[in-house]
Amino acid sequence: MIASLPMYDRAETAGANDRLWSAIRDRLRAGGIEAPDALIHGAPDLWPHWTAPDLVLSQTCGFPYRSRLHGRVTLVGTPDYGLESCEPGHYRSVFVVRADDPRPSLAAFEGARLAWNDDLSQSGWAGPQTHLARLGIRVTPVLRTGGHKLSAIAVSEGRADIAALDAVTWRLIQAYDDFAARLRVVGRTDPSPGLPLISRAGMEPDVIFDAVEAAIVAMPAEDRQITGLKGLVRIPAESYLAVPTPPPPTL
Repeated sequence: MIASLPMYDRAETAGANDRLWSAIRDRLRAGGIEAPDALIHGAPDLWPHWTAPDLVLSQTCGFPYRSRLHGRVTLVGTPDYGLESCEPGHYRSVFVVRADDPRPSLAAFEGARLAWNDDLSQSGWAGPQTHLARLGIRVTPVLRTGGHKLSAIAVSEGRADIAALDAVTWRLIQAYDDFAARLRVVGRTDPSPGLPLISRAGMEPDVIFDAVEAAIVAMPAEDRQITGLKGLVRIPAESYLAVPTPPPPTL
């Protein structure tokens, strides 16, 4: 059996995620659902988790969900991280640039070198590209990094001019990474549905939803502060499927 909470899992949040999983696990077992003792941390490839026939719970991104996972997994619910100017369960991307870059606004980054985490990232690629296209701004993809933090580091080191990070990741970077001081936010996308929790196909979503929701409500204040979790909401699959999908990047 597989359980993972990979999307915001880092050394500083791992303990809180483990304690949250323990609470979810016990509630699932009490509801008659078998669940593994511990989370899997640090897997280099998440697709085997998301598509595993014994997946109990994981968190994915809206773009993989709408493009490949919809119809193959059970949509459970969407964690709410209490982001400013976002409806519960929604999030947005922030465009980060070097703090000493003299360009004053997002529009001034026409033609800038873009670092992005993954071609199937809603917050690192799809959402920002849709936003930029609407504004008539073009950027040049130059560096696929494999992670939001790596994209931010690339910008801070001058290997790219701009990157889009999801707002929860940016909040964690600001809290824990010194290089955040070398970056500033130059723009934000519109909100979209956040990173959903999924289980394998055929699972009963309401039982899992109730277990996760109750575990979040019962979180100690310190763990709530670390993760930023406020609750769990139901966002229909149709809302994820309606999000625009831009063309893939070309290097």
